[in-house]
Amino acid sequence: MPRVSRTGMIFAATSALCFGFSGPLAKALIGAGISPLQATWIRLAGAAVLLMAIMAATNPRALVVRRARLGFVVAYSLVGCAAVQAFYYGTVARLTVGIAALLEYLSPVLVLAWVRFVRRARLPGTALAAAVLAISGLACVVQAWQGIHLDVPGLLLGLVTAVCAAVYFLLSQDAGEGIHPLACLAWGLAGAAVVLVPLARPWQLPWHVLAGDLSLGGRAVPATLVLSWLILVATVAAYATSIAALRRLTAAVGATVASLEVIASVAVAWVLLGETLRPVQLLGGGFVLSGAVLAQRTVARRGIAESAGQAAAAPRNAPAADAGKARADAT
Repeated sequence: MPRVSRTGMIFAATSALCFGFSGPLAKALIGAGISPLQATWIRLAGAAVLLMAIMAATNPRALVVRRARLGFVVAYSLVGCAAVQAFYYGTVARLTVGIAALLEYLSPVLVLAWVRFVRRARLPGTALAAAVLAISGLACVVQAWQGIHLDVPGLLLGLVTAVCAAVYFLLSQDAGEGIHPLACLAWGLAGAAVVLVPLARPWQLPWHVLAGDLSLGGRAVPATLVLSWLILVATVAAYATSIAALRRLTAAVGATVASLEVIASVAVAWVLLGETLRPVQLLGGGFVLSGAVLAQRTVARRGIAESAGQAAAAPRNAPAADAGKARADAT
């Protein structure tokens, strides 16, 4: 494996592990009396302030957003940051972290549905296999043959999270064009925090909770440590390493390694909260992950094929630098 790819794999795996702490740590805040929306707001606002400070100190010009990219930043902020995190934390408040993460990872299958039925694009048979795997896995997770005995509102929140994550995936195809990736992330987090103010009502937040200890699997842990880890590791480091990975890996490989977030969430929840899944639910989780990976590989291969076609159609008198870029995009 080339050195660049090896580095990208390390970044992607690190990102998945960092994201894996999000649900368990947020659940500790929620268990202490902080609402899911308030936990979401604390995480996003804290990360936004930190990233804004870093960007202002290191590259302030990057924070300037061109007018043509304002719409993208707003959509990225509302859907990719505010909606995904708020609905995910709402799911975590009602279901185990593992099931919440599994439901979120139905998003690649929803992307396939969008490409097939809205964009009217032809997809290979692997797309159908991915959908069947994911749906079968979901049936195992909720143990449908016994009736849905999971919290139904929590299940619906998880499915809405998957929809928002799918929209975010589609939006992210345009990320990085005309705006610094970290600046886009900083503005996205900041915008999401502002949008959530009327819903989270931070002035009603029980701030005294953050001055005491939180319960993590029966252990008392300082709330400041939990909050710091949630902001620094599960948000800033997680997103930053994800961006670094996507700059070094193809979409197919990056998506595959990113799926480790589900495993990381379950592992962290097991260590910190003592949460476990039944064997049949673990099997269903494997099906969901397999469907998600297969779906994203299908989308990635299609994107690579389209890039290759564009490269082949490039004018013969194109500058050497542009031709080289086309070949790089195709691979």
